[in-house]
Amino acid sequence: MKQFFEISGAYFLMLNKAIKKPDKWWVFWGRFWEEVDKLGVKSLGIITILSVFMGAVIVIQTGTNFDTPLVPRYLIGFAVRQSIVLEFSPTIISLILAGKVGSNIASEIGSMRVTEQIDALEIMGVNSASYLILPKIAASIFINPFLIINSMFLGVIGGWVAGIGTGLVSSVDYIDGLLLDFESFSITYAVIKTIVFAFIITSISAFNGYYTKGGALEVGASSTKSVVQASILILISNYILTQIMLI
Repeated sequence: MKQFFEISGAYFLMLNKAIKKPDKWWVFWGRFWEEVDKLGVKSLGIITILSVFMGAVIVIQTGTNFDTPLVPRYLIGFAVRQSIVLEFSPTIISLILAGKVGSNIASEIGSMRVTEQIDALEIMGVNSASYLILPKIAASIFINPFLIINSMFLGVIGGWVAGIGTGLVSSVDYIDGLLLDFESFSITYAVIKTIVFAFIITSISAFNGYYTKGGALEVGASSTKSVVQASILILISNYILTQIMLI
């Protein structure tokens, strides 16, 4: 328990140091757009592949389980929309990003720590936490909602192609299911979750990297620890947000 409070205290102290007004805004914006490209744009490939095929799999699994004529086929489209919008895109994609982006952040900052680059920044009077961590947090919070909305769209398209290709559902029935009882709040709910998850991924990964001690082995350990911790916190916060916003 003592270790938990020590780690939590160090985490919040790091956040307090990181979330400061940048000394030079032009430096911040330059790093911000670099991080948008590195953390967001370069993740589009894996998100595209996962979303398209997951949408297709949901359609096939749902369609093959609806083996009675008493169940209308448009419910396949409804099931795809609910699964992708409420859970798959915001939560599962964020877990994937925790592995891809989180490990990258932890290893990058951890390497800078063990090679004393962060110490050099501090000696020069630079707020190293703000300089290194704030652009990553801001970029992730900014770009991740766009990635998730893109994932939703691609998942629905992937499901539509699979449904038409396998003959499990017609295009008209699939679209009718997508529109059935649609509430725009579902998108708002997904975006809010995504923003919270983005903050968790970047801040937890940066924390583990920032306080890395040792050498290359410890950098690898920090990277692994970041993925595990961020994934657990995403699942816990997902439960809490669902209780607050949907019930």
